[in-house]
Amino acid sequence: MNPTDTYVRNGARAEQQRKDPPPYVPGMDAAGVLEAIGDGVETDLEVGDHVMAIVLPDGAHGGYCQRLALPAGSVARTPAGASFAEASTIPMNGLPARLALDELDVSSGGTVAVTGAAGAFGGYCVQLAKADGLRVIADASEADEQLVRDLGADIVVRRGHGMAERILEHAPDGVDGLCDGSVQDEALFPAIRDGGGFAAVRGLKVDAPRGIRMHQVWVRRYLEEQAKLDRLREQVEDDQVTMRVAQTFPMDQAGEAHRLLDAGGVRGRLVIEL
Repeated sequence: MNPTDTYVRNGARAEQQRKDPPPYVPGMDAAGVLEAIGDGVETDLEVGDHVMAIVLPDGAHGGYCQRLALPAGSVARTPAGASFAEASTIPMNGLPARLALDELDVSSGGTVAVTGAAGAFGGYCVQLAKADGLRVIADASEADEQLVRDLGADIVVRRGHGMAERILEHAPDGVDGLCDGSVQDEALFPAIRDGGGFAAVRGLKVDAPRGIRMHQVWVRRYLEEQAKLDRLREQVEDDQVTMRVAQTFPMDQAGEAHRLLDAGGVRGRLVIEL
């Protein structure tokens, strides 16, 4: 489950959905058994493979389904030994985190900051940045500090108001790039060096100061980047990336899962099993 799923349910996307008749099916991740491959499709996957996929919901097409038809580029094998519930936590937010870091393009040895580091997107950013050879400054509440350290952050600062100042205590000239998983937006600009990069996970259209480069992280850009999804699989198998399942639910308890997600504070992913 993703926060975007709740927007499909609560009317936040009503205007976009009007073009299709109901029902509107949410879900951006899926994992299961590959049942068929279309004629003429070139892929190294085989029928019967255990696979995971990124899904772009549209009308009745969404991840909360028993069967999905997807582009081959959206599908990759699951990590060896992973359950479907575990594998389904990888595509979204693993691909957005990969996109954010690719956009920031910080050279090995550089420094990035990650906010919302205990969450799904932020946690992937921390782990993938470390795998890229970067120094990571990440935020956490007192309760989440050990979790964020275990994810690999080099420096953990207290989350909340005044974050930019706390980051600057450890990077006086500003960080090279920042992944804003907590959506603090312009309040974080002072923590970034002149000409550095800011990766926004929500639409943020502002003129950043001091030559800071703005990057909008829209996962649809990596919707068919199969090689990047498969690389995430490899990194799970190499213990560079962690699959984090908070709780699983049968489909008839999806409403309860949505209530938990709306309440906030979930660490790991809520997964619906069919």
